[in-house]
Amino acid sequence: MQFSINQLHFTAPAAYLWLGGVLLLAVAFFSWTAFRRATRPVRTGLLELLRFLIALLVFLLLLQPEWHRVINPTDEPEVVILADASGSMSTVDAARDAGTSQPEIISRAQQVQDILSSEFYLPLLEDGKTKVNIETFASPPEADKPGTQPGTNLNAALDNLLENRPHLRSVVLLSDGDWNQGPPPVTAAQKLRHRDIPLFTVPIGSETRLPDLDLVSISAPTYGIVGENVQIPFTVRSSLDRDLRTVIRLRDSQGAEFTKDLLIPARSTVYESILYRLEKEGSSTLSLTLPPAAGELLPDNNSRQFTISGKPEDIRVLVIETLPRWEYRFIRNALSRDPGVQVDCLLLHPQLNPGDGPDYIQEFPEKPEDLQKYDVVFLGDIGVGDKQLTPTQAELLKGLVENLASGLVFIPGSQGNWESLLTSPLGDLLPVILDEQQPNGLSENTAAPLELTSEGRSSLLTMLADTEEQNPAVWSSLPGFHWHAPVIRSKSGTEVLAVHSNRRNEYGRIPLLVTNRVGSGKVLFLGHDSAWRWRRGVEDLYHYRFWGQVARWMSYQRNIATDQRIRLYFSPERPKPGDRVTLTANVFDANGAPLQKGPIPLELTEPSGRTTRLELEAGEGENAWGTFTRSFPVTQAGEWRIDAYLPDETSEEPQLSTVILAQDEQLEKVGQPAKIDVMEELATISRGAVARPDELSRLLRELQLLPTPRPQVIPFRLWAHPGTAALLIGLLGLFWTGRKLNGTF
Repeated sequence: MQFSINQLHFTAPAAYLWLGGVLLLAVAFFSWTAFRRATRPVRTGLLELLRFLIALLVFLLLLQPEWHRVINPTDEPEVVILADASGSMSTVDAARDAGTSQPEIISRAQQVQDILSSEFYLPLLEDGKTKVNIETFASPPEADKPGTQPGTNLNAALDNLLENRPHLRSVVLLSDGDWNQGPPPVTAAQKLRHRDIPLFTVPIGSETRLPDLDLVSISAPTYGIVGENVQIPFTVRSSLDRDLRTVIRLRDSQGAEFTKDLLIPARSTVYESILYRLEKEGSSTLSLTLPPAAGELLPDNNSRQFTISGKPEDIRVLVIETLPRWEYRFIRNALSRDPGVQVDCLLLHPQLNPGDGPDYIQEFPEKPEDLQKYDVVFLGDIGVGDKQLTPTQAELLKGLVENLASGLVFIPGSQGNWESLLTSPLGDLLPVILDEQQPNGLSENTAAPLELTSEGRSSLLTMLADTEEQNPAVWSSLPGFHWHAPVIRSKSGTEVLAVHSNRRNEYGRIPLLVTNRVGSGKVLFLGHDSAWRWRRGVEDLYHYRFWGQVARWMSYQRNIATDQRIRLYFSPERPKPGDRVTLTANVFDANGAPLQKGPIPLELTEPSGRTTRLELEAGEGENAWGTFTRSFPVTQAGEWRIDAYLPDETSEEPQLSTVILAQDEQLEKVGQPAKIDVMEELATISRGAVARPDELSRLLRELQLLPTPRPQVIPFRLWAHPGTAALLIGLLGLFWTGRKLNGTF
């Protein structure tokens, strides 16, 4: 129930009014009775009058009284026509004269210009009581400025109107609804609704995407090894209404061309990759191009360029084994004969002394500075125990992987030594769950081959042929294995590259080639010891190639940028503006021991030329591996140069320099469908309406029917004000004191 007396407003349930009135009458009756019976009528009368006033005040407070201050508007209400001028408005999919049988197709920007040129809003100005202003937003800059990227922040455009136009009555939005910066525009629409300002939207463009092939992205690695294949993943999106067979071409600066056949289904996105062989050191600029398809209207987005560096390889590998089984012998031979790999072998025979000879070491590297030089460690049929690894050595291997981005390869054997690894620090690094009831594994009379998964078919790690098309046939021709580890399933978050072709359990096919990322490094699990059999009929072709690729793939991360005393790597490798890059550095002193105290100074040079000083900090706790990290935001595309210095060094020359290439992601994309649903949602939330470009007369009527601005009411809550409470307490105190002075107890 609400009622008011001039500017005093009351709000309370009707029951409060009736109950309060009855109680107030009761107080008045008892006060009158006390006054009639009093021997001191004057004093008693004043006290009873005070009692009644207190009761009346309490009754009024229960009705929640508010004093409303009314401010009548003195300025004219304002209607703002907000026109989208972003890059996506150049899409040619808007229909002029949509009511005709053959409407002319024009650009979205041209349709906005036609609407403004029609001056449909002139009747609003005739009575002189309404202002109309036209504003544009998201206009592309006249020239590219470092650190800025053209985009559409629809939420900010609406917010600015609320902040800068106090007499705003309504907004007319001419846009395709496409936004790519800032928070969702529904936030601003909710503010408009709260201020009782309706938003009328005029969607521009078509909901159907133009026929187009779009080379959306390229995820190339930062560097590759000279003389080796590099896998370059890319994404293609098609809005064609038919399947398309085409050829994508990769060209380098020397004119060499690599091709791949593609089948792109209609209206779908394809994730593929192409192989490229690096032939020289240094930076190379490559271009990936799709030929224009018949009927395609936007061929400009069919090509992209990227940069990749070629490096000479120098990979250090440690192989640890107990018995010289066939798999161990051929892995050692493959890595020893690889010109890009330096291998050390530690053979801990259970009954003999450690193995000796070329490429052998006699004991495990016990210090971090001795172990840190290894990029990859192979663990064969070995565990934790007597004449095997110690718990301390297992902890060192775990730290090497997690902190120094090294790779760890598990190749268990039929002795079952892997069982002791489960309770060691290395147990958490295993990417699979093994059956402890069968420590010696499972044997089969018939040789079973590996079968690649979808991830394995697209992985460079399993690329044994020269082309991706030939690779499945190579794997199907490889000799199988007669023994495999007792794998139950892979752990969550891992990547299964190959499975047992014949055996399965309640979890599906038995995973036998599994990889995972652990900390900064990688782990790989091969669940059989018969890769050496791949030599049958082809000698070392596939066996050597596979283990060489394993060594290179697992050492990739830590060799992005390296020096004798600093190793620097970063994630993501190909950031985009808006991403946050995490830098990790492993730093060593002059003796090769991990540097435990920082910070590590860096100079970060942006593409614009601005230089910033950063410091890499060690994490909490003991920094036994010399690991320092720091992150920074990428604000613009281009080359970000990083110069790393050693602490307490006086040299002005950086110890290590590298470059991070930030990809230029084009936010404003031509040819995308208009987001009509966004425009409809904004109008619904703000209690406005949607009008098509050919419905401007209806939009004008909606604007003319808008009510005049309501007076602004500023409520003052008397019932919740501290002064009211103080007054009530004061009156109660005065009443109590008066009763004492009157002799009434």
